[in-house]
Amino acid sequence: MTTAIPHPYPVLPTTSTAVRAIEYVHACESESVANHSVRSYLFAALFAEHEGLRPQVDFDPELLFLACVLHDLGTSPGAPGKQRFEVEGADLAAEFLSGHGVAAAHVDSVWEAIALHTSAGIAERRGVLTHLTRRGIGLDFGRDAEFVTDAQGQAIHARYPRLRMAPTLTDEIVRHAERGAGNAPRYTLAGELVRERRETGLTDMERQAAAARWGE
Repeated sequence: MTTAIPHPYPVLPTTSTAVRAIEYVHACESESVANHSVRSYLFAALFAEHEGLRPQVDFDPELLFLACVLHDLGTSPGAPGKQRFEVEGADLAAEFLSGHGVAAAHVDSVWEAIALHTSAGIAERRGVLTHLTRRGIGLDFGRDAEFVTDAQGQAIHARYPRLRMAPTLTDEIVRHAERGAGNAPRYTLAGELVRERRETGLTDMERQAAAARWGE
């Protein structure tokens, strides 16, 4: 009798909405940013397990997947370019989910998780979904990733390579910010990235990612 070898990282949801979300993201975003979005979910799920949070009991894994996978739609060329990228990403995600029959309450939860994913100190206090979404995204930048094993990290990156994620994502956020005067308010993530790019050419986000566990 053979013993099944455990999968090295969480399995992605296979519902029709989840599959279409992946297709949508790949159609809208670069491969680098799309891979970041998927890895964010995998790291979020690993963090939930590490914290003893139970799928379907403490959080809805499909909603977590959708929030993570759709969280950077606001950086895509198809975003309107009239508001902060976090808000436009949340709006685009909500439009996509509503169009696929997701319940309004669930759409609102995903909207909030995406809109607040760069808001340190706020996202952590807006429920488990928003907290896990922000943590998963941060983990993909190598923040507080000590609990992830080398085997898990290597398997995730073998399947979803980084492809210079931090510089690519920074480029996309800055590009979106420069499309409209209200897209990068002072002291927001986008506002700081634009300022740093103009002053030094290299942002703290890129520098920190390059020095962190996973690299850029």
